[in-house]
Amino acid sequence: MTEEMPTHTAADCSRAEARRTQILDAAENCVREYGFHRASISKISKASGMGAGHIYHYFANKEAIIAAIVAREVERLLTLTAEVQAAENMLEALALRTESGVLLNLDPQAAGLKLEIVAEASRNPAIAAIVRAADGRRSAGLEETLKALRQAHGLADDAATISTIAEVIAAMFEGLMVRAIRNPAANRQLIARRFQALIRAIVLG
Repeated sequence: MTEEMPTHTAADCSRAEARRTQILDAAENCVREYGFHRASISKISKASGMGAGHIYHYFANKEAIIAAIVAREVERLLTLTAEVQAAENMLEALALRTESGVLLNLDPQAAGLKLEIVAEASRNPAIAAIVRAADGRRSAGLEETLKALRQAHGLADDAATISTIAEVIAAMFEGLMVRAIRNPAANRQLIARRFQALIRAIVLG
């Protein structure tokens, strides 16, 4: 007699995903407010309105929660690069999404969370591995987009050229997060417009 495997309905999966999102949103708020080390499972439990045992049902530990937060951001960025590749005018599509990216990275709340995770990665090998793996996925998506965009404009490049352009763009965007903390009163719209011009020049330069 064989034992039947439990089945999971679409509703079950939807509820599980909603619970995971609830935990991740609460964890993001806790990391922003308390920092990585003080954002304990008990604090995340209180912020999410879920018991600690329920949280451990979805995530093995705090590092797993951070990995999911980082993965969620990478998926957002990969969706953006896919949209650019699918656009009729890839350069303008990239410039359009540059504006939203600049505004997001200049938001002190969003920047604070990302910087806290990066700071922890400088001390914690497990978090460093998570961050670096995510960066590799993000870089690959951007490089693929840049290669397609430049080819559409008659430019043929070796891998090093594409990789360098992608790294410069990443450095520019990540630098915005530091500026968001140092000068939160900066005019984000004006910066975004300048950024769009720079991206156009760098991508086709």
